Amino acid sequence: MGKSLSEKLKMVVLLILDVDGVLTDGKIIIDDLGNESKNFNVRDGHGLKLLMRSGVDVVFLTGRESKVVKHRADELGIKDVYQGVKDKAKELGEILDTRGLSGECVAYVGDDIVDIPVFRMVGFSAAVADALDYVKAESDYVTVREGGNGAVREICEMILTARGEWGDVTSRYGMRVEE
Repeated sequence: MGKSLSEKLKMVVLLILDVDGVLTDGKIIIDDLGNESKNFNVRDGHGLKLLMRSGVDVVFLTGRESKVVKHRADELGIKDVYQGVKDKAKELGEILDTRGLSGECVAYVGDDIVDIPVFRMVGFSAAVADALDYVKAESDYVTVREGGNGAVREICEMILTARGEWGDVTSRYGMRVEE
């Protein structure tokens, strides 16, 4: 019998996120000078800050190269950003080796076919609500919200709640939260 979602989430010490379609709505805006922009959700960013405050590390792992992604990571205090990755599963293996972690304590959020091999290597995998159907079928969980529109915040809150840390990280805001 497999572990429940809550049991899987309790073990998470590292959250790895795809970028385009997960942290963004998947749209890439390029102006006539070649400047790229993306839309990031501020609530997703705050969720990541809450998660990191609780001791969970966050990594961006994306197949594209973009200065915008590095700027967003810097804003959030995310140090490990892997861009231009052609084989995400291989890169994940190297990340795990470097950190001395097993895949069991890693959560990964993706939206496209390139994320499926990574789903199979981690303890908890999530597809965003607007991911491709065959990607959703391979994940442990499908978010209620779409990529770039609160899906990452949803996952952050799930991890914090499962780890019994939601109340601690939100107490500074005067919230009384039952876990």
